[in-house]
Amino acid sequence: MSPQDYVQQKAAASGSSFYYAFLFLPAQQRAAITAFYAFCREVDDVVDEASDPGVAATKLAWWRAELAQAFAGQASHPVLKALMPLAPSYNITQDQLQAVIDGCEMDLQQSRYLDYPGLQRYCHLVAGIVGEVSAHIFGQTRPQTTDYAHTLGQALQLTNIIRDVGEDARRGRIYIPMSELKQFGVTAQEILGCSYSERFTALMRFQAERAHALYAQALAALPAADRRTQKPGLMMASIYRALLREIEAEQFKVLHQRIALTPLRKFWLAWKVQALGRL
Repeated sequence: MSPQDYVQQKAAASGSSFYYAFLFLPAQQRAAITAFYAFCREVDDVVDEASDPGVAATKLAWWRAELAQAFAGQASHPVLKALMPLAPSYNITQDQLQAVIDGCEMDLQQSRYLDYPGLQRYCHLVAGIVGEVSAHIFGQTRPQTTDYAHTLGQALQLTNIIRDVGEDARRGRIYIPMSELKQFGVTAQEILGCSYSERFTALMRFQAERAHALYAQALAALPAADRRTQKPGLMMASIYRALLREIEAEQFKVLHQRIALTPLRKFWLAWKVQALGRL
């Protein structure tokens, strides 16, 4: 299997909404974003699939060393063999890829966040940096587009957190800040025990309102000159905002299930942005 086939398979197998946004890109950009996304999945899977934190830490250390070798011209993993020839064209740096590893490593170091600023730091590394790299691949021409990309990345990550509250709890993680659980009178044990209440619903509504505000902030920050090139990001915004509304319609019943959009609906939302230019 070639490195290009490997990253394509990795991206398609994940079932992620990101895959639908890649479909409409020209070949070289699609190859770059697919390889970059496959890298993010590989590193994220190290943490999500490892039962032993020590083993996961060792694997992340391997990825750090592999990155250094790759930027020195000696990549060995198929993901980096696919990504490195394209990295110079899109200004992808070693520091950016290391930051993604830093974010995943935070999951090994802590399973709770005391307040929102602490969670923002995590979102910056695992989603803001991803947005920044993606914006360059898509064809950023204005510096302000970086602010848009970071804010959109944070909105997407908060939507993931809302969707995955129950799934993350079963892994022993709670990403909703402890200060906000206290504010709404919800205990960690209630979340870990899949216990719904009006207090929990109010807490989740607060999280959703924050995410909606970030989507609006991101879209307002996108310069008109880059709106066409950043269509893949706008597709993601459309798909994830629809997902967030679906979760709201289900009254935030996210502790015992993973609410998702169908592949056909994701494709339709992506196509609508591509063809009509609107979310």
